[in-house]
Amino acid sequence: MSFNKMKASELTTMVVNKEPLFILDVRNEADFQDWKVEGHDFNYLNIPYFDLLDGVEGIIEQLPKDQAILVVCAKEGSSIMVAEMLSDEGLEVSYLEGGMKAWSEHLEPVKVGELSTGGEMYQFVRMGKGCLSYMVISDGEAAIIDATRMIDVYLDFAKEKKVKITHVFDTHLHADHISGGRDIAAKMDAVYWLPPKDAGEVTFNYAKLEDGSEVKIGETSINIHALYSPGHTIGSTSFVVDERYLLTGDILFIDSIGRPDLAGLADDWVGDLRESLYKRYKQLSSELIVLPAHFMMIDELNDDGSVAKKLGVLFKQNHGLNIEDESEFRKIVTENLPPQPNAYQEIRQTNMGKITPDNDKQREMEIGPNRCAVR
Repeated sequence: MSFNKMKASELTTMVVNKEPLFILDVRNEADFQDWKVEGHDFNYLNIPYFDLLDGVEGIIEQLPKDQAILVVCAKEGSSIMVAEMLSDEGLEVSYLEGGMKAWSEHLEPVKVGELSTGGEMYQFVRMGKGCLSYMVISDGEAAIIDATRMIDVYLDFAKEKKVKITHVFDTHLHADHISGGRDIAAKMDAVYWLPPKDAGEVTFNYAKLEDGSEVKIGETSINIHALYSPGHTIGSTSFVVDERYLLTGDILFIDSIGRPDLAGLADDWVGDLRESLYKRYKQLSSELIVLPAHFMMIDELNDDGSVAKKLGVLFKQNHGLNIEDESEFRKIVTENLPPQPNAYQEIRQTNMGKITPDNDKQREMEIGPNRCAVR
């Protein structure tokens, strides 16, 4: 029998559609336990590739006969070999093209909705890493928010939509992934915006994104209002777009809230985090649709693959927004933190412009799950 390859885009579709899949992950156990392809109805078997060099006969009984099997490794080479061996044993099997590297880097554009003046809001879902970025389109122009380093996806999408990218924003200085914002702005001769309180050590020029900033995209009156909302970083800034969407960066997620410790200042910033969430956000319309910069679990995806929910719903359902006692909030937010992101200090330095790693190094720095939230 022959075996097939599955693209990251096809795997994304299976996740969104909640299709069943059996994954044979042939990376070592520590890498598998740290980070894997997640789906609503996925089953797993983790057998390191080196344990299969003498053949796959010993694991045949652990594999399903009536379910699609996908072999996954770091870069694809090992999974191709294992898929071929399983195919020779008569199993129907595929391998993930590009491995976890490709899974980490795939971006899936999803239309979130229309703007009141005829424009559109798109969300780019990085399924394997949990990153969310955005493109606001209006009257031939576009703004990009919290772009990843895979900038060709945004440039190609803008070209497809026949729009010119005029403004690029980062809601804060990211610590879990490398921003593509500056590169996009340079290529498109666009304005790059960054909160100045996060930019104390940056080595490049930028436009100061401050409370009350207002930017027009296109000829239509789509305003991006900056709302200073510190806590995840001291400069974290949210956007209200078109009086309809609230882009929260890493302050507020669908099922959790942002962690305040990635600059080593958790005790200092926890009060700012509470102020942003419990006072500033409380003053906003409950009808605003929250669009965060990350998601933690696939359960946060809507049926169309987007990650979005009304602010009023989150104030009812998100546990992080319902801790009345301030001392309990402080304890939960400073003591209940997951491991810090891989290479987060190097990522921060890259986003400051202090170091310029090559592409392979950047990819290595980002490997692993999203860890921006309080559990």
